[in-house]
Amino acid sequence: MSPQSVRSRLVDRLPRLWALWGASRPSQVALVVLVYLLGTGMSTAGPPLVTGSASMATPSVVVDSAFASQVIVGAVPLLPVTVTIHYANEYADVDTDALTDRTPFSGGSGALTRTELPRSFLRRATVAGFCVSAVTIAILAGAGRMTPATAGLLVVALLAGLAYSLPPVALVRRGVGELVNAMLGGVALPVYGVAVVARPTVVAALATVPFAAVVGCNLLATHWPDRHADEQVGKRTLAVRWSPKQLRQAYVALVAVAALATGTLWVSGVLPGLVAGAHLSALPFLVWGRAALTRQRSPLPSVLAMVVLALAVTVAWWRVGLGP
Repeated sequence: MSPQSVRSRLVDRLPRLWALWGASRPSQVALVVLVYLLGTGMSTAGPPLVTGSASMATPSVVVDSAFASQVIVGAVPLLPVTVTIHYANEYADVDTDALTDRTPFSGGSGALTRTELPRSFLRRATVAGFCVSAVTIAILAGAGRMTPATAGLLVVALLAGLAYSLPPVALVRRGVGELVNAMLGGVALPVYGVAVVARPTVVAALATVPFAAVVGCNLLATHWPDRHADEQVGKRTLAVRWSPKQLRQAYVALVAVAALATGTLWVSGVLPGLVAGAHLSALPFLVWGRAALTRQRSPLPSVLAMVVLALAVTVAWWRVGLGP
């Protein structure tokens, strides 16, 4: 039986379960976990990224079961928070997704379209996800498995993620959604990973700037295919507000920010040479992405730039922390 046949049978027999799975955007959840591990990898490198009693993680500490346990504990509330934000986005974008032609990286999951479930189904799923997230964070914080600062960071990320999509705020419709999304996925998420196992400094946030800039490039590219549908429903993303030339200029500016930040952080000793070199992995895809932006619908080059960079930098930070 082909994967397509299995999928069709699941949609027919378990439409609600399939819709919950599809709307959770499993591939994006996997990317969130990867970037979370990027942050925990950063924590193993020691100062100046972290401070306090847990300021240096030796190889023996990292391979200890207590360290792995804490990393798992940090991931437990992160998963429902991520899924809740995705449900909210799917719920808010039902009108847009019905008008646009989906690509593998834009246009929503198509979960409601395939299952023909009402939009209210995702509203209820968002509320349920929010409750699960809040209870999970409260239990872990109350049990002392999460510090108040770590729990607070995750709560802020949850609220900001909901505000990104849902009215009355709906930041993505006001021209600031791309910035908020890049800050959440490119800065807050890896810093949360650091905070789960150590005490991050401001320098830790600065170390994520190159990655956040590449996340911004990805957002410019993924919003481009949906621009006409977004405009029809009043979703004023930058792809709707700006001309193709302006979008390409912004893309180049973000690439420049990533390059300059990487060089500056390396020279100043924040980024080890291995980590700085890992940032070069995104360059070919960014060049390709700049050439393709506004000239083709698929945002694949920019998506690859972000994913390859996340993977390369995660491996590099863990390699630095664990040593030779």
